[in-house]
Amino acid sequence: MHASEFIYLASQSPRRRELLTQIGVAHELLLPTPEEDAESLEVVLAGEAPETYVQRVTALKLAAARARLQRLGYENRPVLCADTTVALDGAILGKPEDAHDAQRMLRLLAGKTHRVFTAVAVAWGSHTVHACSESAVTFAAMLEEDIAIYVASGEPMGKAGAYGVQGRAAAFIARIEGSYSGIMGLPLFETAQALREVGFACNKTS
Repeated sequence: MHASEFIYLASQSPRRRELLTQIGVAHELLLPTPEEDAESLEVVLAGEAPETYVQRVTALKLAAARARLQRLGYENRPVLCADTTVALDGAILGKPEDAHDAQRMLRLLAGKTHRVFTAVAVAWGSHTVHACSESAVTFAAMLEEDIAIYVASGEPMGKAGAYGVQGRAAAFIARIEGSYSGIMGLPLFETAQALREVGFACNKTS
């Protein structure tokens, strides 16, 4: 496989863009088109384990992105997809529906340790690589006032588990075990490894 100058990132997350830039991976966005029902890919199946769920959703996103690439007639480049889920005692905490839902999730997480799973899938030509990062995050106790102020900031919206590790929530995170970048939404070690496996050179000098 010949060296590629950039990859396609099939994600709207600005954090994933920042993380790819951090490791020197040039990228362009390959986002769902209006006729695609992207949200339906994230539906949780009954009794599905968090790790199984996040890997299944990522694989579905990759299949959709590859079909999109072909449909739009874009250049043949590596396609990267990722998905992050937060789990407490085996229960999946997705993106909050509204402020009340965000407060509910944060009350559940306060004073406890939960798991964060981020799956990555990369495809280029006939090569496809899947990986999954698992981390543990321990929140300190949070007062109702703390939760209300944090939710009012708007930061929890659009984030699995209703918090962003790289934002204001860091003031309440007592301990992290695993991949910090994975908790942010893109485990960089696994991502770089997956890109290399499909033939893309990370940190390649121009």
